[in-house]
Amino acid sequence: MPLTPTTSIQTFENPNKDRDYIVRFETQEFTCLCPLTKQPDFAHIFINYIPDELNIELKSLKTYLWSFRDKGAFHEAITNQILDELANSTNPRIIKIRAKWFVRGGIYTTIEAEKTNKTWIPSDPQILNRI
Repeated sequence: MPLTPTTSIQTFENPNKDRDYIVRFETQEFTCLCPLTKQPDFAHIFINYIPDELNIELKSLKTYLWSFRDKGAFHEAITNQILDELANSTNPRIIKIRAKWFVRGGIYTTIEAEKTNKTWIPSDPQILNRI
């Protein structure tokens, strides 16, 4: 069955709930549309998170990110939307997104956003330097 874009984010139970560990996703194939010119925008997306009860299912993430291909939005809005939707789906201990947008008019743009569960206390405070 062929994959199709979807806004649904699937999850699975964290197999190591008692441990703080970092999950890293990276893609250089993210695309969306410029809301003003309707031309394609391309980004290198980095997603780092420490799961709590749930993990993000990888194929689901792929089809979720694919759903932005025909959506027009500013870089800041897209980056923060991805952060909010992933955080709302999994309620991680901490999640950080960095989107390095390809050059437009000679200017590169990088957007960074993060969300931390306010009740989480890291088992090792140094983990925050690695996420």
